[in-house]
Amino acid sequence: MPKVFYTEDDIDDLVERGVPSLRIDANVVLTDLAYERAARLGLKLVRDDPNRPAAAAVPAAESDLQTKIRNAVLARMGNRVDPALLDTIIRRVLISTGAK
Repeated sequence: MPKVFYTEDDIDDLVERGVPSLRIDANVVLTDLAYERAARLGLKLVRDDPNRPAAAAVPAAESDLQTKIRNAVLARMGNRVDPALLDTIIRRVLISTGAK
């Protein structure tokens, strides 16, 4: 099953529509900024399995630059971009430019 990604813009949209909570499971990924926005706006994040941490949008091994680029693109493009393709493109650009 494909993963569903949420950015801070998606959280804003949910709150504006009056959605009180968002169910988090293994197929739901929130960016770090989405987590922060949900907490600030009071959107309750409900985890299917409270013992399992929610998936993070950015693997810990990524560089700060890769994380910043990814978050910026997702913030602007939202769900109109394939996250796996985005990660591949970012990695290739960083490698080809010697930034990674």
